[in-house]
Amino acid sequence: TSEEVAQVGTISANGEKEIGAYIAEAMQKVGNEGVITVEEAKTAETELEVVEGMQFDRGYLSPYFVTNAEKMVAELEDAYVLLHEKKLSNLQAMLPILEAVVQTGKPLLIISEDVEGEALATLVVNKLRGGLKIAAVKAPGFGDRRKAMLEDIAVLTGGTVISEDVGIKLENVTVEMLGRVKKVTITKENTILVDGAGQKSDIEGRVAQIKAQIEETTSDYDKEKLQERLAKLAGGVAVIRVGGATEIEVKEKKDRIDDALNA
Repeated sequence: TSEEVAQVGTISANGEKEIGAYIAEAMQKVGNEGVITVEEAKTAETELEVVEGMQFDRGYLSPYFVTNAEKMVAELEDAYVLLHEKKLSNLQAMLPILEAVVQTGKPLLIISEDVEGEALATLVVNKLRGGLKIAAVKAPGFGDRRKAMLEDIAVLTGGTVISEDVGIKLENVTVEMLGRVKKVTITKENTILVDGAGQKSDIEGRVAQIKAQIEETTSDYDKEKLQERLAKLAGGVAVIRVGGATEIEVKEKKDRIDDALNA
C-alpha cells in the first residue's frame, strides 16, 4: 500500500514525513518499477511532475564521460540524442553531425550498438578538452529487440533511428534527425532519459502497437519482453523538484531524498 511505501520512504528520509509522502506519491504515479528522479527546483516549493521518459540498463561506455565525479554520473541537460543501429567505429562518418551539434552549443548523447576504437577515443578527447559535452552508451536489448527498443527511444525523443536499412548514412545525418531530451543521467549501469521531445500522440500510437503485439504473440518469452518495453515506454518518469529557502537547504533535502530512494 502507499502508506507502507510512505513509511519506508519516511524512515529512510530521516523521518521527514513530507519527503516520504512525495516518494509514495511518485511511486503511485509510475508504479514500483517506475523511474523516480530528483532535481533542484528553481522555487521554494517542492513539486512532483510525471514526464515522458524511460530508463534502460546500459551505462556509460567510458568513465571519462562522467560529469559529476562525486556521484560518478554523467549528466546532460537539454541534449540531442543520436540513435544509431550499428557499431560506430569510423570517425570520419561521424564528424559532420558532431560539428553540427557543436554549433548548437547543446550536449549530445549517442546510443548505438557500440562505440569503439578511434570513434570512442575521439569522443573522450573532445569531452575532456571541453569542446563537446557528450556521452555514449550501448543500445539496450539484442538483435531484433534492440532495433525495436531504439525505435521506442526514437518515438520518445522525437528522433530517427539511423540505419543503413532505411538508407540513411551517418555522414548525411542532420540535426533534425536527432532526438531531444531535457535531461539525461547515466550511471555505470543505467541510463535515464527524462522528458523526451516526442509527440504524445506518437508515443500513444507506439504503446497501442506494442499492446497489440502482446495480444497476438503466443510465446511467453516474447510476451514478457514486450511487456517490459510497454512498461518502459508507458510508465514515464516521476520528477521530484526539491525546493527550499536556501541553496544549502535544497541540497540537503535533495541528498536526503536521493538516499531514501536508494534505500
